[in-house]
Amino acid sequence: MRRYFEDFAIGETWTSRTITLSEDEIIRYAREYDPQPMHVDPEKAAEGRFGGLIASGWQVAALSMRLFVEAGGYGETPMVGLGIEQLRWRRPVRPGDRLITTRKVIATEPHQRRPEFGIIKTEVTMTNQDGEAVMMMIALGQVPCRPRAE
Repeated sequence: MRRYFEDFAIGETWTSRTITLSEDEIIRYAREYDPQPMHVDPEKAAEGRFGGLIASGWQVAALSMRLFVEAGGYGETPMVGLGIEQLRWRRPVRPGDRLITTRKVIATEPHQRRPEFGIIKTEVTMTNQDGEAVMMMIALGQVPCRPRAE
């Protein structure tokens, strides 16, 4: 289903499926994109600040996007990310953690320079199996407005 800017309502919420991150997934991602010891080396990580291997925050943020797209929040509508207003990693994500993402529309406004688009501001919260927030983000996305009848 195609959705337009006018179809989104403040308070609208999407919840993803639950996903579990394995040690192998954490290490594989980190080797490629964030090769710090706490993400790639279980022995060094055990000696470090977190007392064990943790996922890169960037992996968690990227995973939240994947889960949102899978949940069908924008349907078939192409959405262009405009940026992140706020991004906070609240707790470490460890191998075996079960994660779920909730995304809530907190504001909508017409695009200032391009009237054929609107801007959707969403609050993204990823929680673990204990209901603790591991990441919170405020994201801005651009979606097309409903075409006007000729």
